[in-house]
Amino acid sequence: MAILVILLFLSNNLQQLDNLSPRAASFINKIETKWRGVKTPELSGVEGKAVLVMDQATGKVIYGDNDKQKMYPASTTKILTALIVLEKGEPGEMVTIGQEARLRTADESTAGLAEGDRLSVKDLVAAMMLPSGNDAARTAAVYIAEKETGQKLDPEEAIAYFAGLMNQRAKELGAKKSHFVNPHGLHDPDHYTTTRDMAAIAKAAMSNEIFKDIVSEAIYYSQNAEEPAEFHNRNRLIQSDNEWYFQGANGIKTGYTEKAGYCLVGSAVRNDRELITVVLHSTELGVWSDSIKLLNYGFQS
Repeated sequence: MAILVILLFLSNNLQQLDNLSPRAASFINKIETKWRGVKTPELSGVEGKAVLVMDQATGKVIYGDNDKQKMYPASTTKILTALIVLEKGEPGEMVTIGQEARLRTADESTAGLAEGDRLSVKDLVAAMMLPSGNDAARTAAVYIAEKETGQKLDPEEAIAYFAGLMNQRAKELGAKKSHFVNPHGLHDPDHYTTTRDMAAIAKAAMSNEIFKDIVSEAIYYSQNAEEPAEFHNRNRLIQSDNEWYFQGANGIKTGYTEKAGYCLVGSAVRNDRELITVVLHSTELGVWSDSIKLLNYGFQS
């Protein structure tokens, strides 16, 4: 019993958990998964380390487990990035991809943008949200930073400025246990959130009609790009030909890094009721089954 208590204590400390061996971390996750099923049989087998389901209209948390625990958000970060871009930018304004395109790292998710490409702000949001383009997120951050300051900025300087905007907006939304250092979610130990904070951010984003329309699309066709493009959504919940399709699903964002695990902020509407789910640090398949179980539980509650 003493060992179990120690392991559970470590699992609630993000820094300590990072230092555990994969075998120990897996053992802790199995314990937590089992315990969650004992407490709430309807959610037996949910693998996400931190999970939540919330009523979109009221903001009431229907169910949360480890929902105040510090976690890494991976590309679900882009929900906040997109919200800020749509709040501070003009959807139809054309943006040119600049030197920030050179900051691309190996094996990161990309929308295939190249320096010199031009596309609208709305298309830029679609490029970061559906195929999870880090390139699009960087360009969006530079666009807003230069728009806000009225100055031409180096990409790194612009991204740092935009991170400040992210932290300011997060606090305004009540996400006070979060801290962001980049617009895309690539791992940084100082870049973190909680499922409760991420749900609050997602709730605000889904109140923006342009954002909501974009993330509900399985395929988005660019409207104002100089060269027509299409962006395919990685969210399997909204793909009707996919085994993980959930009737009524309309968003929101996937994410993955080695440290963050598989993440998904989901959304669905049934009988005029809309729910938001957040699953952080799950498995490759578990992230989908987790989200579906949470949605079913929420609609039945």
